[in-house]
Amino acid sequence: MTGGFLGGPGPGPLPPDRLACSAKGCRRRADSAVRWRNPRLHDADRRKVWLACPDHREHLRDFVQLRGFLIDVVPVEDLTEADG
Repeated sequence: MTGGFLGGPGPGPLPPDRLACSAKGCRRRADSAVRWRNPRLHDADRRKVWLACPDHREHLRDFVQLRGFLIDVVPVEDLTEADG
């Protein structure tokens, strides 16, 4: 992927208007980021990010939380290049 996180600019805040929900079949504008990692597969400093629209935030959060992978849920405005 070029241009940074999901095609966004380099370091710094990401443009929220370019971020779509990660739920299957959903392309709505994301307002939250579900940050998680699988400790069996990912180093402690690595985190995965799923973007979520208001309708899918709880579903995506619950999916990773049930498996013990949830780190946190933050507004997309708080994401930076380091999250990608």
